Amino acid sequence: MPLAQPAPEPVGDPQHARAALGRLRAEVGKVVVGQDAVVSGMVIALLARGHVLLEGVPGVAKTLLVRTVAAALDLDTKRVQFTPDLMPGDVTGSLIFDARTAEFEFREGPVFTNLLLADEINRTPPKTQASLLEVMEERQVSVEGRARPLPDPFLVAATQNPIEYEGTYPLPEAQLDRFLLKLTVPLPTREEELGVLRAHHQGFDPRRLHDAGVRAVATAADLAAARAAVQQVAVADGVLAYVVDLCRATRRSPSLELGASPRGATALLAAAKAWAWLTGREYVTPDDVKALARPTLRHRVRLRAEAELEGVTADAVLDSVLATVPTPR
Repeated sequence: MPLAQPAPEPVGDPQHARAALGRLRAEVGKVVVGQDAVVSGMVIALLARGHVLLEGVPGVAKTLLVRTVAAALDLDTKRVQFTPDLMPGDVTGSLIFDARTAEFEFREGPVFTNLLLADEINRTPPKTQASLLEVMEERQVSVEGRARPLPDPFLVAATQNPIEYEGTYPLPEAQLDRFLLKLTVPLPTREEELGVLRAHHQGFDPRRLHDAGVRAVATAADLAAARAAVQQVAVADGVLAYVVDLCRATRRSPSLELGASPRGATALLAAAKAWAWLTGREYVTPDDVKALARPTLRHRVRLRAEAELEGVTADAVLDSVLATVPTPR
């Protein structure tokens, strides 16, 4: 599939774009069973021009999710398996000497795609992890003083295994802060798992999505029109203050040594606007902010050591913050 190249965003019909993204969520749900919240999170990240950190045990369809979203949007996707010996140039690309022309030419790395799956990102050393910082923030690769823009849309979906930490390199806070959302991918229920087994028994092959009936139901143009519409979503001053108060409350929590930064507040606002528009409203409510607070902030806060020993989790702290900060009427 050809890459969607950078282009001015057309102002399309917002209703048509919303319907197209609704079809996208339904199309992905045909294959990725029982992960509606995670699928919605991926769509929110695409609307808000953000990136997603997926955390879940092996075998819960994280890779399949990214591939199916790309197929349903008719976008290009690439996968990088992060390993201890992976070099920055293996991710971003590098200059190669061409003996025929006696010149160096740039060979693009896998980041030159629309949806990049960074599998087990915490298994590669910090130097290679850092190579993604410019890619995620600036959406470009700089080599020898020349900036090379990435295709648009562009999203990094990075995965982490939450149970196996031997030989891993935890992501620094500066890089975690670049992810709009951290989505936990749960195990399916018994009925959902039975559905997965029935599909495989009937011949479903996750490597052949077209044969499984997955088709493109939305396009990059639909996504561009949706992004333009999200920018027009109204936010009352009271809701803006609520976002700020929630983030400031994390900085005062006795269980946290690091609270959410101002970038966390802007991320929460962007995610809430995308969710409000996706659900059919042209304005943000406090409930939109509450719904996105955990996935937007859970990776931007750091627990104190004594709180971790007591079994406190980031989500529990955020639940406490949501319960104590007054909700605007």
